[in-house]
Amino acid sequence: MTVSTQGLHIRTGSRIVSETVELLSSMRFSISLLTVICIASVIGTVIKQHEPFNNYVNQFGPFWADVFASANLYSVYSAWWFLLILAFLVVSTSLCIARNTPKILADFKVYKENIREQSLKAFPHRAESALGESAQAAANRIGQTLLGSGWKVKLQSRDTPHGQGWMVAAKTGAANKIGYIAAHSAIVLVCIGGLLDGDLMVRAQTWFNGKSAFTGGGLIADVPTQHRLSSSNPTFRANLLVTEGTTASTAILAQPTGVLLQDLPFSVELKKFIVEYYDTGMPKLFASDIVITDFETGEKKEARVEVNHPASHRGINIYQSSFDDGGSRVKLQAVPLNRPTRPFEIEGTIGSSSELSNGDDKLVLEYTGLRTINVENFAGVNPTAGVDVRKVDLRSSIESRLGSGHKTVTEKTLRNVGPSITYKLRDAAGQAVEYHNYMLPMDIEGARVYLLGLRDTPSEAFRYLRIPVDEKDSMDGFVRLRAALDDPQMRELAVRRYAVSAVEDGRPELAEALMASATRALALFAGAEPSLQVTPVVNGSTTNPSVLGGLQAVSTFLENNVPQAERERASEVLVRILNGTLFELLQVSRERADLPPLERNDATQQFMTQAVISLSDTFFYPAPMTFQLKDFTHVQASVFQVARAPGQNIVYLGCLLLIVGIFAMLYVRERRLWVWLAPSAEQSSMATMALSSNRKTMEVDREFDLLKTQLLKVPA
Repeated sequence: MTVSTQGLHIRTGSRIVSETVELLSSMRFSISLLTVICIASVIGTVIKQHEPFNNYVNQFGPFWADVFASANLYSVYSAWWFLLILAFLVVSTSLCIARNTPKILADFKVYKENIREQSLKAFPHRAESALGESAQAAANRIGQTLLGSGWKVKLQSRDTPHGQGWMVAAKTGAANKIGYIAAHSAIVLVCIGGLLDGDLMVRAQTWFNGKSAFTGGGLIADVPTQHRLSSSNPTFRANLLVTEGTTASTAILAQPTGVLLQDLPFSVELKKFIVEYYDTGMPKLFASDIVITDFETGEKKEARVEVNHPASHRGINIYQSSFDDGGSRVKLQAVPLNRPTRPFEIEGTIGSSSELSNGDDKLVLEYTGLRTINVENFAGVNPTAGVDVRKVDLRSSIESRLGSGHKTVTEKTLRNVGPSITYKLRDAAGQAVEYHNYMLPMDIEGARVYLLGLRDTPSEAFRYLRIPVDEKDSMDGFVRLRAALDDPQMRELAVRRYAVSAVEDGRPELAEALMASATRALALFAGAEPSLQVTPVVNGSTTNPSVLGGLQAVSTFLENNVPQAERERASEVLVRILNGTLFELLQVSRERADLPPLERNDATQQFMTQAVISLSDTFFYPAPMTFQLKDFTHVQASVFQVARAPGQNIVYLGCLLLIVGIFAMLYVRERRLWVWLAPSAEQSSMATMALSSNRKTMEVDREFDLLKTQLLKVPA
């Protein structure tokens, strides 16, 4: 039997109904729906789903973000058109099964023994041979041989002019047709399971039960009932955040316009969250020790939830999804960078904020994240961002185990560099800049530095300012140097000392000229040169004028005042003078702090080289200070995914049928064999044999040669 691509034809008076049923039940329609679903799945994989809308605006721009949002591309798998396609696919595939299953079942009983002798000669695999036995005896022998080889056989006798002839009809591999039914039934079951486990039930409750998404704030207990789903909700998939030592019983379902609260029939208490690490600092175990308390019976059950090892209670599975900060207490040290600011300490809780004020300047400090573990790659690549240990680098894990089949230029050298703090500084206009600072210094390119990161939008990568450490492995030396750079008296003292040390005694005119050049160079670098005043432009509008400083100011001065032919020589002299005065400025700052002067050695030279670059970069730092993590009390929280999935077993059954169906269709070959035995003389007969198969392979050729040898006694 050949499976038709045409649809089901029904007899009805309406032509439209007949053509609609034919289209829905046709194979071409089902394949078209599968193609659309595959394209939609690719879109859902490429575009991150259920992200905040601002992230999409930053990624695609306002116009395309609105276009994609109107097509529900940010929640493809719960979009109305995706669910509608799934429903049509269920109907279409079910009609295909209903149309072809009776034919397949009927074909199991058909041996096609009425085929004519002349038709056998048209088959590609055919053979003829004279047998030294009667037609009936040959038919019985051939039938028994085929039965012993697993074939199903049917014998038919026919009257011929020369006597009674026999037709031997046999078939095997009928499971190939069962594969068609199993594979198509699997598609129906998987789609039904997907519809049941999707948010179709949640949408139905918002449509018919008056439920709506919640967009406000406040305590969960104060959220009205119209934003809550009952604990008897037949299907849902939500997130539950539980802090160590606390209990939670309300999960959150993210919606395009807000959130819905899902009440659970039990509460989850997090006794302890456990993270185990490898020597490199990468995590090897996430686990949560929880206590489940049933509201109806009062029963308490202890359980451990690990990745890929969920707990279950009353038909609801509890998965270890991730972990988060549960409100850690942090103590930050304010360190002045580009403005004279008194250092101070401030304490806060992750997720909260503090107000800062310095006269007319008002800022809001938002504590956004604390990482106690940061794993970085130090194999020839400079670390520029904290690696979240909650992420699993599956590709790298696989490649690292490929042996000689995987050749890489450099191998990763992972190292835990300690805690880091992430915070935001928001101005009075509501604009915020995000900062990411490491608590401890790290060795990068032979220098030991602190990394202070910042970015303007979440879609950007962090840009890092490197602060060199002093002899006490702190940034105090750099901070003193930066403060001295803003002090005119200390700059003047450093210039005089540099002139005295650089000019021999008895040449006062040369010393005065050098002092003038050094004063100008240091003033340019310190941003104290009014002639280099600039007016920044932000978002198309001008802001308050500021004075350019750092190496960029020196470069701008040379471009404006020195001919191009002399710039290279002038820049070398100016940089040499600048380095000398900055070193003397460092020594002056140490004297004011009652510290001994630094010796002129390689360590001091390395510090000054990095310090000059860092001082220049501080003029681009948008905040007057940075906040360093001084101390913290870590409180962890576990993020669970709680799911009631009635379609899960249906999907599992569908996957099993899909495996069986594909295996049957690809690896089971349906073959049919006919042997016509015509009497030719007394106790002899003439045999004509033919073989057909649904696929032409070399195995069919070998099998036919073997059958000729066994049945017709024809030598191979």
